[in-house]
Amino acid sequence: MTTLAARRRARSLAGTLLGLTVMLLTAGLVIGLTGGEAWGALFGFIPVSLAFALVGALVAAQTGNNLGWLFLAAGTVSAASVTANAYAARATTAELPGSAWVGWAFTVTLGIVAPLLFLTPLLFPDGRPPSPRWRPVVWAAVIAGLAEMACSAISDVNFSSNFPRLRDPVTVVAPLGAAYNLVTLLGPLVFLVGAVSMVVRFRRSGQEERLQLKWFMYASAVSAVGIFAASELTSNPLPEVEIIVPLIPAAVGIAILKYRLYEIDRLISRTLSYVVVTGLLIGVYAGLVILATQVFRARTPVAVAASTLAAAALFSPLRRRVQRVVDRRFNRVRYDADQTVAALATRLRDAVDLDTVRTDLLTVVNSAVEPAHISVWIAGGGPGPPS
Repeated sequence: MTTLAARRRARSLAGTLLGLTVMLLTAGLVIGLTGGEAWGALFGFIPVSLAFALVGALVAAQTGNNLGWLFLAAGTVSAASVTANAYAARATTAELPGSAWVGWAFTVTLGIVAPLLFLTPLLFPDGRPPSPRWRPVVWAAVIAGLAEMACSAISDVNFSSNFPRLRDPVTVVAPLGAAYNLVTLLGPLVFLVGAVSMVVRFRRSGQEERLQLKWFMYASAVSAVGIFAASELTSNPLPEVEIIVPLIPAAVGIAILKYRLYEIDRLISRTLSYVVVTGLLIGVYAGLVILATQVFRARTPVAVAASTLAAAALFSPLRRRVQRVVDRRFNRVRYDADQTVAALATRLRDAVDLDTVRTDLLTVVNSAVEPAHISVWIAGGGPGPPS
């Protein structure tokens, strides 16, 4: 009864914080847009905050995992920061009461969000460090966040740069820029140590936890590549970042809630195979175009069209070959199952004994699919004995 009551309280708290996050983000959006602010850096955290808060609420309510509460806290605090920033940054800010204090609250609370999120690799997937010896890393992240908040609270570290028309209402000491920059370096270090802890955890974990870790690693790798590509290829990578970063909390939620958990190996193998095939086809296409236009001097649309058709014709056979190589390395379960089925098909060509065929079929299905129950129905008779 106590456990049920505690679970109900946890779900109620998670729902309340998620509702508060949505209300804060909505208020920030309305305040900013009615004040003449365009969708830009001011609202860049809205999709990210909402994604972390939503996943955090689901995980916290369903499992009580500490990582869910961490995500929910980060989403709620960042939502409050978005609203405070929108309020203090309005063009008519002088007409708004308390705008300087709201801006001060924004610069103070913003310092704790990043250190909270940097703890994700260390605490994933069960919400605890791999062992007690990793706990100092958690304390380092907490201390770094509190130090960032303190530097912003008592000195003008970020206030003037964010709100040039306002005056910092609390300036106890000279700007602590050096101290602030020093403690902000602890965040990435915590993240790197967390990445090392994931490697340690992966080596010691069982099958299910390894699949959970693969989900997080996959989403992190895709996000890192996407953010790097967006920053290199576009002058304003913010829209792409808003779409890419929520992949991380989504993957964490899938892994912890174990929704279609065992599809990650196939997802990884398909992603790798298509990336390799795309790279090879781009190289082949570029080579054919250069060969046709530069070597044979065929500067006509026909040469480009022929190169395109050649690259398209190579897609299917190249993808099948690359997929087999990738599956052999990254999706061994599927590769072994395919090999087992292929071997069975070869043996069935010369098989004449029905009992041998049935036994062979049961063995192959059991090893490839691992079902809980198998029955073979034979035309003209009843089912074979279950196995």
